[in-house]
Amino acid sequence: MPGRFSLYQDLTVRENLEFFATLFGTTIDEGYDSIKAIYSQIERFEDRKAGALSDGMKQKLALSCALVHQPSVLFLDEPTTGVDPVSRKELWEMLGMLKERDITIVASTPYLDEVRRCERVAFLSEGKLMGIDTPDIILDRFKNIFNPKASSRPSPMPLQVKEGQGGGSAGEAVIRVSHLIKAFGSFHAVDDISFEVKRGEIFGFLGANGAGKTTAMHMLTGLNQPTSGTGSVCGFDICTEHEQIKCHIGYMSQRFSLYEDLTVAENIRLFGGIYGMKDNEIKRKTGILLKQLKFEEHKDDLVGALPLGWKQKLAFSVAIFHEPGVVFLDEPTGGVDPSTRRQFWELIYEAAYRGITVFVTTHYMDEAEYCDRISIMVDGKIRAIGTPDELKQRFRQPDMDHVFTYLAREAKRGDA
Repeated sequence: MPGRFSLYQDLTVRENLEFFATLFGTTIDEGYDSIKAIYSQIERFEDRKAGALSDGMKQKLALSCALVHQPSVLFLDEPTTGVDPVSRKELWEMLGMLKERDITIVASTPYLDEVRRCERVAFLSEGKLMGIDTPDIILDRFKNIFNPKASSRPSPMPLQVKEGQGGGSAGEAVIRVSHLIKAFGSFHAVDDISFEVKRGEIFGFLGANGAGKTTAMHMLTGLNQPTSGTGSVCGFDICTEHEQIKCHIGYMSQRFSLYEDLTVAENIRLFGGIYGMKDNEIKRKTGILLKQLKFEEHKDDLVGALPLGWKQKLAFSVAIFHEPGVVFLDEPTGGVDPSTRRQFWELIYEAAYRGITVFVTTHYMDEAEYCDRISIMVDGKIRAIGTPDELKQRFRQPDMDHVFTYLAREAKRGDA
């Protein structure tokens, strides 16, 4: 089961399962007992196309497809990357059921809580097996990699606003949303949300898969129009001035937003031109950026050949190359090891220090702790908003992982 689910998006749930059963020389009826506990959770949606399912449901379908021929060994290649914490916990509960049936499970994962669920762990680095032992022993032996020194933030709020970052002063709201709704027929993907984000703030926008985060972000970035309500980004109206918004923001998606068949330098030059920067300014800032990222010797390398962590740091740097007022980050560190994630957050801290507002979604709850404030969406509504400490105190939970799980389990929408 690969990380991207290995499903055919244009086939229905039933058609995907039938295809994999045929591929393995069996039928759904013959293998049903081996997948009943998992497949029964999505069976009522068997006529729905896989591409229309939530990530949590896709995960269950992919697992059913991988198990329909009753294998003795199951290989999972980062199966929960990009999946919310509640769905991740559900998957590992399912894996526990499979273990009881004597199925051997080999799983790769960047999540330390998932590492701790394993009986034995093998740690690989640069193609070499560095160690194999129990989770506690491996995590302690390589603690400098798995639990690197915490990033230090230079300042909680910048003192000046740079030219080109929109009107207003430091600390003033750069994102304003009031009673925003996005409806698809009778379904409200975003259901009457209101909030503000200050300049230079790191704002975490959290929620389970299907909660409405991506839809809300698309409205704020000018990619989609709201059904009703009002909002502004960098002083521009999200309903009437979405083209101006696009010129004053940066955006980094889960898929890195880079052209993999262009070199590092070509990507920087391309995006600088798209954002209207002058050639001499692009040239000057490119040299500074390459030095900052320690990419001077790799400027002519194709982006597609770079390691995952390098791609993400480059994509973020390109997204803020033109000094936007706001940068939107959609799960920017998915599938990356803890050390590289910490380095990435140092770049985020530096951007916020320079006056760039950071609007970030993440499924890593340790990253939620790094944000100035957090909102958590449940069923299209903002269920809670505040600093990490405020939310932990309000809901009497020890950390943000427990806060998120507590609120996400209130969801009443169908998971599909």
